[in-house]
Amino acid sequence: MNMTRIISFLTLWKHMHMQSLAFIILLVFSQCASNANLPTKQANFPESSLGWHLGAQAYTFKNFTFTEAVDKIESCGLRYVEAYPQQKIGGGIDEKMGPRMSERSKQYVRDLLKKKNITVEAYGVVKAKDDAEWEEIFAFAKSMGVKTITCEPDVRSLDAVSRLCDKYDIKAAIHNHPKPSYYWNPDTVLESLKGKSTRMGAAADIGHWVRSGLDPVECLKKLEGKIYHLHFKDLNEKNNKKAHDVHWGTGVNNIPGVLAELKRQGFKGMISAEYEYNWDNNVPDVTQSVINFRDIVKSLK
Repeated sequence: MNMTRIISFLTLWKHMHMQSLAFIILLVFSQCASNANLPTKQANFPESSLGWHLGAQAYTFKNFTFTEAVDKIESCGLRYVEAYPQQKIGGGIDEKMGPRMSERSKQYVRDLLKKKNITVEAYGVVKAKDDAEWEEIFAFAKSMGVKTITCEPDVRSLDAVSRLCDKYDIKAAIHNHPKPSYYWNPDTVLESLKGKSTRMGAAADIGHWVRSGLDPVECLKKLEGKIYHLHFKDLNEKNNKKAHDVHWGTGVNNIPGVLAELKRQGFKGMISAEYEYNWDNNVPDVTQSVINFRDIVKSLK
Protein backbone atom coordinates (compact mmCIF):
# COMPACT_ATOMS: atom_id res chain seq x y z
CA MET A 1 0.00 0.00 0.00
CA ASN A 2 1.55 3.35 -1.07
CA MET A 3 1.69 6.46 1.10
CA THR A 4 -1.26 8.14 -0.69
CA ARG A 5 -3.54 5.19 0.02
CA ILE A 6 -2.41 5.06 3.65
CA ILE A 7 -3.23 8.75 4.12
CA SER A 8 -6.62 8.30 2.46
CA PHE A 9 -7.42 5.33 4.69
CA LEU A 10 -6.44 7.20 7.86
CA THR A 11 -8.50 10.22 6.83
CA LEU A 12 -11.55 8.03 6.16
CA TRP A 13 -11.12 6.17 9.47
CA LYS A 14 -10.84 9.46 11.38
CA HIS A 15 -13.97 10.81 9.68
CA MET A 16 -15.98 7.66 10.47
CA HIS A 17 -14.68 7.60 14.05
CA MET A 18 -15.67 11.22 14.66
CA GLN A 19 -19.15 10.60 13.20
CA SER A 20 -19.61 7.57 15.47
CA LEU A 21 -18.42 9.52 18.49
CA ALA A 22 -20.75 12.39 17.67
CA PHE A 23 -23.65 9.96 17.28
CA ILE A 24 -22.92 8.34 20.64
CA ILE A 25 -22.72 11.73 22.39
CA LEU A 26 -25.97 12.84 20.78
CA LEU A 27 -27.66 9.60 21.85
CA VAL A 28 -26.51 9.98 25.46
CA PHE A 29 -27.66 13.59 25.70
CA SER A 30 -31.01 12.74 24.10
CA GLN A 31 -31.61 9.97 26.62
CA CYS A 32 -30.66 12.23 29.52
CA ALA A 33 -33.06 14.90 28.29
CA SER A 34 -35.80 12.32 27.90
CA ASN A 35 -35.26 11.01 31.42
CA ALA A 36 -35.22 14.56 32.80
CA ASN A 37 -38.66 15.22 31.33
CA LEU A 38 -40.14 11.89 32.41
CA PRO A 39 -42.19 12.26 35.62
CA THR A 40 -41.13 9.84 38.33
CA LYS A 41 -42.53 8.99 41.73
CA GLN A 42 -39.53 10.80 43.24
CA ALA A 43 -40.16 13.94 41.20
CA ASN A 44 -40.76 17.06 43.22
CA PHE A 45 -44.44 17.48 42.38
CA PRO A 46 -45.96 20.23 44.52
CA GLU A 47 -48.62 17.91 45.95
CA SER A 48 -46.05 15.36 47.11
CA SER A 49 -44.99 17.46 50.12
CA LEU A 50 -48.63 17.43 51.28
CA GLY A 51 -48.85 13.64 51.16
CA TRP A 52 -51.22 13.73 48.18
CA HIS A 53 -50.95 10.96 45.60
CA LEU A 54 -52.36 12.49 42.44
CA GLY A 55 -53.38 9.81 39.98
CA ALA A 56 -56.28 8.68 37.84
CA GLN A 57 -59.26 6.41 38.12
CA ALA A 58 -58.81 4.01 35.20
CA TYR A 59 -62.52 4.53 34.47
CA THR A 60 -61.45 7.85 32.93
CA PHE A 61 -60.15 5.66 30.09
CA LYS A 62 -62.95 3.09 30.15
CA ASN A 63 -63.04 2.94 26.34
CA PHE A 64 -59.57 1.39 26.43
CA THR A 65 -57.86 -1.57 28.07
CA PHE A 66 -56.11 -1.29 31.41
CA THR A 67 -52.79 -1.58 29.58
CA GLU A 68 -53.72 1.37 27.37
CA ALA A 69 -55.08 3.30 30.35
CA VAL A 70 -51.75 2.96 32.17
CA ASP A 71 -49.96 4.39 29.13
CA LYS A 72 -52.37 7.32 29.10
CA ILE A 73 -52.01 7.91 32.83
CA GLU A 74 -48.24 7.99 32.46
CA SER A 75 -48.50 10.47 29.57
CA CYS A 76 -50.57 12.81 31.77
CA GLY A 77 -47.70 13.10 34.26
CA LEU A 78 -49.33 10.88 36.89
CA ARG A 79 -47.86 8.05 38.93
CA TYR A 80 -50.88 6.43 40.61
CA VAL A 81 -53.88 4.48 39.34
CA GLU A 82 -57.20 3.44 40.81
CA ALA A 83 -58.16 0.27 38.96
CA TYR A 84 -61.82 -0.35 38.28
CA PRO A 85 -63.69 -3.68 38.10
CA GLN A 86 -64.21 -5.43 34.78
CA GLN A 87 -61.91 -3.31 32.65
CA LYS A 88 -60.28 -5.45 29.96
CA ILE A 89 -56.62 -5.94 30.81
CA GLY A 90 -55.24 -6.02 27.26
CA GLY A 91 -51.59 -6.56 26.35
CA GLY A 92 -52.43 -10.03 25.10
CA ILE A 93 -54.41 -10.89 28.26
CA ASP A 94 -58.02 -11.79 27.53
CA GLU A 95 -59.28 -11.27 31.08
CA LYS A 96 -60.84 -8.43 33.05
CA MET A 97 -59.72 -6.64 36.20
CA GLY A 98 -61.10 -8.25 39.34
CA PRO A 99 -60.99 -11.16 41.80
CA ARG A 100 -61.38 -13.77 39.04
CA MET A 101 -58.08 -12.83 37.39
CA SER A 102 -55.61 -15.68 36.99
CA GLU A 103 -52.23 -15.48 38.69
CA ARG A 104 -50.68 -15.05 35.23
CA SER A 105 -52.82 -11.96 34.64
CA LYS A 106 -52.04 -10.57 38.08
CA GLN A 107 -48.33 -10.94 37.40
CA TYR A 108 -48.71 -9.25 34.03
CA VAL A 109 -50.35 -6.25 35.72
CA ARG A 110 -47.69 -6.14 38.45
CA ASP A 111 -44.92 -6.22 35.83
CA LEU A 112 -46.65 -3.58 33.71
CA LEU A 113 -47.01 -1.18 36.63
CA LYS A 114 -43.41 -1.74 37.71
CA LYS A 115 -42.20 -1.05 34.18
CA LYS A 116 -44.22 2.17 34.02
CA ASN A 117 -43.31 3.19 37.59
CA ILE A 118 -47.00 3.49 38.48
CA THR A 119 -48.56 2.35 41.76
CA VAL A 120 -52.01 0.79 41.96
CA GLU A 121 -53.19 2.74 44.97
CA ALA A 122 -56.91 1.91 44.96
CA TYR A 123 -59.55 -0.38 43.48
CA GLY A 124 -63.22 0.38 42.92
CA VAL A 125 -65.93 1.43 42.96
CA VAL A 126 -67.22 -1.98 44.05
CA LYS A 127 -70.36 -3.54 45.46
CA ALA A 128 -70.92 -7.15 46.54
CA LYS A 129 -73.95 -9.37 46.97
CA ASP A 130 -72.82 -11.03 50.22
CA ASP A 131 -70.03 -11.37 52.79
CA ALA A 132 -68.28 -14.10 50.80
CA GLU A 133 -68.01 -11.84 47.77
CA TRP A 134 -66.65 -9.02 49.92
CA GLU A 135 -63.99 -11.43 51.19
CA GLU A 136 -62.99 -12.23 47.60
CA ILE A 137 -62.66 -8.52 46.82
CA PHE A 138 -60.45 -7.86 49.84
CA ALA A 139 -58.27 -10.90 49.15
CA PHE A 140 -57.82 -9.77 45.55
CA ALA A 141 -56.96 -6.22 46.62
CA LYS A 142 -54.39 -7.54 49.08
CA SER A 143 -52.77 -9.69 46.39
CA MET A 144 -52.33 -6.62 44.18
CA GLY A 145 -50.98 -4.30 46.87
CA VAL A 146 -54.09 -2.09 46.90
CA LYS A 147 -54.23 0.29 49.86
CA THR A 148 -57.84 1.50 49.55
CA ILE A 149 -61.02 -0.11 48.23
CA THR A 150 -63.57 2.44 47.10
CA CYS A 151 -67.02 0.99 47.60
CA GLU A 152 -70.76 1.41 48.12
CA PRO A 153 -71.73 -1.38 50.52
CA ASP A 154 -75.30 -2.29 51.36
CA VAL A 155 -76.13 -1.27 54.92
CA ARG A 156 -76.31 -4.93 55.94
CA SER A 157 -72.70 -5.40 54.74
CA LEU A 158 -71.12 -2.54 56.67
CA ASP A 159 -70.08 -4.69 59.64
CA ALA A 160 -68.57 -7.32 57.36
CA VAL A 161 -66.61 -4.69 55.43
CA SER A 162 -65.39 -3.24 58.73
CA ARG A 163 -64.09 -6.64 59.87
CA LEU A 164 -62.38 -7.25 56.53
CA CYS A 165 -60.62 -3.89 56.71
CA ASP A 166 -58.92 -5.00 59.92
CA LYS A 167 -58.32 -8.56 58.73
CA TYR A 168 -56.55 -7.48 55.52
CA ASP A 169 -55.19 -4.12 56.74
CA ILE A 170 -56.86 -2.32 53.84
CA LYS A 171 -58.91 0.86 53.96
CA ALA A 172 -62.49 0.91 52.68
CA ALA A 173 -63.69 4.31 51.49
CA ILE A 174 -67.43 4.80 50.95
CA HIS A 175 -68.11 6.53 47.65
CA ASN A 176 -70.99 8.88 46.86
CA HIS A 177 -72.89 8.74 43.57
CA PRO A 178 -75.37 11.58 42.91
CA LYS A 179 -78.80 11.88 44.48
CA PRO A 180 -80.86 9.71 44.89
CA SER A 181 -78.14 7.07 45.50
CA TYR A 182 -77.94 5.96 49.14
CA TYR A 183 -74.65 7.69 50.00
CA TRP A 184 -75.19 10.95 48.06
CA ASN A 185 -75.25 12.99 51.29
CA PRO A 186 -72.14 13.06 53.54
CA ASP A 187 -74.42 12.85 56.60
CA THR A 188 -75.38 9.33 55.53
CA VAL A 189 -71.73 8.39 55.10
CA LEU A 190 -70.90 9.69 58.58
CA GLU A 191 -73.79 7.74 60.11
CA SER A 192 -72.65 4.57 58.33
CA LEU A 193 -69.13 4.91 59.76
CA LYS A 194 -70.23 5.06 63.38
CA GLY A 195 -68.78 2.19 65.40
CA LYS A 196 -66.85 0.82 62.43
CA SER A 197 -63.15 0.18 61.93
CA THR A 198 -60.87 3.20 61.85
CA ARG A 199 -59.82 1.87 58.45
CA MET A 200 -63.26 2.79 57.11
CA GLY A 201 -63.81 6.29 55.75
CA ALA A 202 -65.08 8.26 52.77
CA ALA A 203 -64.17 8.35 49.09
CA ALA A 204 -65.30 11.89 48.37
CA ASP A 205 -66.51 12.46 44.81
CA ILE A 206 -66.66 16.24 44.66
CA GLY A 207 -68.28 16.24 41.22
CA HIS A 208 -71.20 14.10 42.30
CA TRP A 209 -71.74 16.37 45.31
CA VAL A 210 -72.04 19.34 42.95
CA ARG A 211 -74.43 17.37 40.72
CA SER A 212 -76.55 16.79 43.83
CA GLY A 213 -76.66 20.50 44.67
CA LEU A 214 -74.15 20.31 47.53
CA ASP A 215 -71.17 22.54 48.28
CA PRO A 216 -68.02 20.40 48.05
CA VAL A 217 -66.07 22.46 50.60
CA GLU A 218 -68.86 22.19 53.17
CA CYS A 219 -69.12 18.44 52.52
CA LEU A 220 -65.39 18.03 53.08
CA LYS A 221 -65.69 19.92 56.36
CA LYS A 222 -68.42 17.53 57.53
CA LEU A 223 -66.20 14.54 56.76
CA GLU A 224 -63.03 15.93 58.32
CA GLY A 225 -60.81 13.14 59.57
CA LYS A 226 -62.79 10.54 57.61
CA ILE A 227 -61.65 11.34 54.06
CA TYR A 228 -59.41 8.56 52.77
CA HIS A 229 -59.73 9.04 49.00
CA LEU A 230 -61.10 11.50 46.45
CA HIS A 231 -62.60 11.35 42.98
CA PHE A 232 -61.66 14.70 41.51
CA LYS A 233 -63.76 16.62 38.99
CA ASP A 234 -64.73 20.12 37.94
CA LEU A 235 -68.10 20.60 36.25
CA ASN A 236 -69.70 23.14 33.95
CA GLU A 237 -72.96 23.40 35.97
CA LYS A 238 -74.26 23.06 39.51
CA ASN A 239 -77.17 20.90 40.62
CA ASN A 240 -77.50 19.13 37.28
CA LYS A 241 -77.00 15.38 36.89
CA LYS A 242 -76.11 15.97 33.23
CA ALA A 243 -73.33 18.44 34.01
CA HIS A 244 -70.07 17.46 32.34
CA ASP A 245 -66.39 17.68 33.21
CA VAL A 246 -64.27 20.71 32.36
CA HIS A 247 -60.61 21.47 33.00
CA TRP A 248 -59.99 21.72 36.72
CA GLY A 249 -60.19 25.26 37.98
CA THR A 250 -62.39 26.47 35.11
CA GLY A 251 -65.74 25.16 36.35
CA VAL A 252 -68.13 25.56 39.29
CA ASN A 253 -66.54 23.18 41.82
CA ASN A 254 -64.37 25.81 43.57
CA ILE A 255 -61.19 23.75 43.09
CA PRO A 256 -58.97 26.29 44.91
CA GLY A 257 -61.32 26.17 47.90
CA VAL A 258 -61.41 22.36 47.84
CA LEU A 259 -57.62 22.09 47.78
CA ALA A 260 -57.25 24.69 50.51
CA GLU A 261 -59.67 22.73 52.70
CA LEU A 262 -57.84 19.45 52.08
CA LYS A 263 -54.58 21.12 53.06
CA ARG A 264 -56.16 22.61 56.19
CA GLN A 265 -57.41 19.17 57.23
CA GLY A 266 -54.02 17.57 56.66
CA PHE A 267 -55.51 15.08 54.20
CA LYS A 268 -53.14 12.31 53.11
CA GLY A 269 -54.00 9.87 50.35
CA MET A 270 -54.91 9.46 46.70
CA ILE A 271 -56.70 12.03 44.60
CA SER A 272 -58.08 10.25 41.53
CA ALA A 273 -58.71 12.21 38.35
CA GLU A 274 -62.03 10.96 37.03
CA TYR A 275 -62.68 12.83 33.81
CA GLU A 276 -65.95 11.53 32.42
CA TYR A 277 -66.20 13.51 29.20
CA ASN A 278 -64.67 13.45 25.72
CA TRP A 279 -64.14 9.75 26.40
CA ASP A 280 -62.17 8.84 23.28
CA ASN A 281 -59.66 11.67 23.49
CA ASN A 282 -59.51 13.06 27.02
CA VAL A 283 -55.76 12.77 27.64
CA PRO A 284 -55.26 16.48 26.76
CA ASP A 285 -58.09 17.36 29.16
CA VAL A 286 -56.60 15.35 32.02
CA THR A 287 -53.11 16.69 31.28
CA GLN A 288 -54.32 20.31 31.40
CA SER A 289 -56.28 19.58 34.58
CA VAL A 290 -53.13 18.19 36.21
CA ILE A 291 -51.19 21.31 35.19
CA ASN A 292 -53.95 23.53 36.63
CA PHE A 293 -54.06 21.43 39.82
CA ARG A 294 -50.33 21.78 40.43
CA ASP A 295 -50.40 25.50 39.73
CA ILE A 296 -53.17 25.91 42.32
CA VAL A 297 -51.30 23.78 44.86
CA LYS A 298 -48.23 25.99 44.44
CA SER A 299 -50.36 29.03 45.28
CA LEU A 300 -51.83 27.58 48.49
CA LYS A 301 -50.80 29.40 51.66
